Amino acid sequence: MAVNDFNKEERVMFEDIFEGFEDQLVASQNVNTFGTNGTLMERTNDTIWRPQQVISVGGDRIIGSDITIKGKTKLSVPAVLDKQPHDNFQLTALELRDALADGTLGIASRNYIASRVNSDVLDTACNQATIVVPISTAAGDYDDIALCESVMNEMGVMADSRYMMLNTRDYNGMAGNLASRSTMTGKPTTAYEKSYVGPVANFETFKLDTGNRIAAAAGGGSLTIDTQASAANYYVPRATRTESTYGNTGNVDNRYQTITVSSTTNVAAGDCFTVAGVEAVHHVRKTRTGQLKTFRVMEVLTSTTMVISPPMVSNQGASDAEEQYQNVYVAPSATAAITFLNSDASGYNVFWRKPAIELLPGRYEVPSNQGVQTMNYTTKNGIQIVVTKSFDQSTFVSTYAFDARYGVVMTAPEQCGVLLFNQVP
Repeated sequence: MAVNDFNKEERVMFEDIFEGFEDQLVASQNVNTFGTNGTLMERTNDTIWRPQQVISVGGDRIIGSDITIKGKTKLSVPAVLDKQPHDNFQLTALELRDALADGTLGIASRNYIASRVNSDVLDTACNQATIVVPISTAAGDYDDIALCESVMNEMGVMADSRYMMLNTRDYNGMAGNLASRSTMTGKPTTAYEKSYVGPVANFETFKLDTGNRIAAAAGGGSLTIDTQASAANYYVPRATRTESTYGNTGNVDNRYQTITVSSTTNVAAGDCFTVAGVEAVHHVRKTRTGQLKTFRVMEVLTSTTMVISPPMVSNQGASDAEEQYQNVYVAPSATAAITFLNSDASGYNVFWRKPAIELLPGRYEVPSNQGVQTMNYTTKNGIQIVVTKSFDQSTFVSTYAFDARYGVVMTAPEQCGVLLFNQVP
């Protein structure tokens, strides 16, 4: 804890306040952290490009024949320091006689900053995850979570560091099912007494107090897309792009694709869908999974175009980059039917592999000895909390402010998913 001019009583109070800060960072403690350099971020407008997982596709060596050299494309995504939560409160010279003794206002500010960190991570997960697992019933049993594991395994997502965040009602529904199992010992008792689920199907599960919800899809049931190669609704990954006007070269964000469909009427960002004949494949072996690939709508552009994630990398263009990052098998059709999966409004449940989401702590350089007193606290995952205090002698009022700065980026949308209950087709 770095300190400048706070008195002893204030230092002790804020140290006590921040003791509970770490315990509230449930979601943000289960993502990767990438430390940023303040000088570099200032010079790059607070944007840094983070690498995505490289997928390699090899083959067999044939003795006596030359090996085939294939191009390898390395992809990256932009990460921006754009989260700047702030809270403040004021105390008069009279209120200072008592208010600092219990620190209730400081605790409230701490809780707000902690809640913002968690909600920003969860918002990123809810809005950008592309694996969609719809369940037609209410949250119930092991099979619901195990289905999420199956989808990840089929696509070749590594089995380590998997986490699932369930909203309170669905988490308690899971706990209720577990508590009713008399054939098990120990765990059902804990589920009954504390609504605790714990590790299930290779996921560490956590209960959330947030209310993120997905709306019911309003798009029509007759939407189609042309998946023939001639329609060019397939995606070709590339690391960089050169502008035609000035010739400048810049990185490309390959998480998104603009596609053309029959109509986007009533389609909204966040909608989840599948396309007939577009099947998920194992990302390394490229074998078909037998399951339709799930997609999310990121943005509706026109009456017939929209941005989706992930892109449809079908290898219909037969380039090295497409072969390397192929994620779907396509049975071509001029009128492939689009089916929306979020048929009913529902609370979000999100799951991910830890490296799929990154938290990027930023820093403020607050000058000292310029009339404002400062105190800095750094969390275990690197987030700096700046506490400042100023005093107005004309009003005898002290102003306390709490600030943090960071960014959240999803580097691998196909390693992050949403589990939606009560989705009646």
